[in-house]
Amino acid sequence: MRRRVLALAGVVALLLSPVVPAAASDTVTNGCVASVPEPGTTTPVRICYSLFEPATASAQHTVPLIFHSHGWGGSRIKDPAAFKDWLDAGFGVLSFDQRSFGESTGVAHVMNPDYEGRDVVKLVDLVPGLDWVTKQRPGDPLIGAIGGSYGGGYQFAGAFTELRDRGSTRFDALAPEITWWDLKQSLAPQEAARTMWLSLLFAGGGTHLPPAVSAAFVALIATGAWPAGKAGRDLDAFFAHNGPAWHVAQDRKLDLPVLFGQGISDNLFNLNQGLANFDHALTARARARSIFVGYNGGHTLPSVVPPGYASAGDPCSIALGSPNFASLSIRFMQLQLLHKPTGLTGFGTYHLSTAGGRCLTQQNLAPNKRYQLGKIVAPTGVGLPVNLPIAKGPLTIAGTPTLSGKVYTVIPQSAVYFALSVGKSPLTARIVQNNTMPLREKHPARGVQRTIELPAIAVDVPAGQTLYLTVAPIADMYAGQRGPLPGVMMLKNGTLTIHSVR
Repeated sequence: MRRRVLALAGVVALLLSPVVPAAASDTVTNGCVASVPEPGTTTPVRICYSLFEPATASAQHTVPLIFHSHGWGGSRIKDPAAFKDWLDAGFGVLSFDQRSFGESTGVAHVMNPDYEGRDVVKLVDLVPGLDWVTKQRPGDPLIGAIGGSYGGGYQFAGAFTELRDRGSTRFDALAPEITWWDLKQSLAPQEAARTMWLSLLFAGGGTHLPPAVSAAFVALIATGAWPAGKAGRDLDAFFAHNGPAWHVAQDRKLDLPVLFGQGISDNLFNLNQGLANFDHALTARARARSIFVGYNGGHTLPSVVPPGYASAGDPCSIALGSPNFASLSIRFMQLQLLHKPTGLTGFGTYHLSTAGGRCLTQQNLAPNKRYQLGKIVAPTGVGLPVNLPIAKGPLTIAGTPTLSGKVYTVIPQSAVYFALSVGKSPLTARIVQNNTMPLREKHPARGVQRTIELPAIAVDVPAGQTLYLTVAPIADMYAGQRGPLPGVMMLKNGTLTIHSVR
């Protein structure tokens, strides 16, 4: 069998296996590139990939290339059957192992631009040397990207790192799913750890983290709160640059079309994170060429305390003319990279699956309704959830609600958990899509003004039912919080701001 050596501009390509003929004469090449050494070392890290060339591709008939990578703790796809739809649609595919996973070496820095970001750039450097990949100009191949969770994070890490280092990115379209805007905010909003998810993430890949970070991560899970002292500083430094939020704070925005897929019932990288990416990570011109799809799914765990509910399905991909998000992604890339008329519409718009399973389309989600709640008194540490009535149905709300008020508590490290819920009575109300968000006070507070985000949702409240604000002293997503003695937190002049669909 012949071997294909891929090399470009000093990037060393190390072939791991010979070229393997796949179905219908598609070709698979396995290899690695040399990337940035780990801190304090000089040995290049090896980033390994599988490259899928469709049978129809040649120097005379070039095709765009789609990047793909895996979720946290996973590894790349080597089986061409997994990408048959993409290959048949006129694309090549490059699937790769993230740093420290699969056959790649190194340590996981969780999408730090100086490590994982540059790993992606090294793989992009490889592509101009492929004569069967379409070039827009010398050195600038036509590239899209797909993947979810950690496999969505690499897309932003690679594109933003190129933007930082080169002034522009060679990615031409992205399709990230269920990924984050701000990693620290996702893992520990208000520095209250999502311990249920952190335990699962650590079990799936904690040994791949740098030792100091791994130890601090264990402390975070054990206490439920952001560690104090050096451990906390280690985590702050580690997560400081790991997401679009940091790049946007450095005045960088991506100017390319993006198809966003975010799980509305995702209680790790929740809908708030996806909406922040759509609203802030793109230029206005790029956002007008992009689509946001919120579906019922993602990283989902049930909420038992307080009781919640979630539905399944992706009605918005269906409403946009595709049976699922994967099919929608192919149509999006065919339009953006092949300029094929796919009939795709809905650009610059939010398409959100409601908790009841219909697709709600909105041009904007700006808050337009305010409810004065007065005094809110909530137990902390122990007790039962309290459901405060907000408005009677029928009504529909969508987007990211906020709750503001002056906070009073005498016990440090107090926390309460908020959500919106729906039911016929306070006793039957259940939180929408299993999502809660915390308000945590590290120190005693006396009239401190706070504004917090509640879980972003899309929900129809039918006639005969009521929208409630749920206030809970404990929440199972944050189980194991090593809290103080039981106490009380009070919000005065409580105000709920939401987007009500008219």
